Amino acid sequence: MSHKHEQLLRTIFHDPISANIHWREVESLLHHVGAEIESLSGARIRVKLNGAEGILHRPHHGNTLDKSAVRHLREYLAHARMTPSQYEAAREAQH
Repeated sequence: MSHKHEQLLRTIFHDPISANIHWREVESLLHHVGAEIESLSGARIRVKLNGAEGILHRPHHGNTLDKSAVRHLREYLAHARMTPSQYEAAREAQH
């Protein structure tokens, strides 16, 4: 994972919740970690990662996620075992 993606993952899980997370960066991260992404109606997308399936919403106005969207993204990534600590542990296990 690139440094940029690692930093984004930390930002997503950092408290207080950031209001400056850009959707295109989230989508890039999801693609990078091997998620399957399927567009649904409207702003919804279905994401499958590490056996976990979830529905995420692209921002309606602007390109940044609001705090509730970041919370929802956090919950999904945690369910898909993609928290910063889980990523670090998997990376260490590979070496």
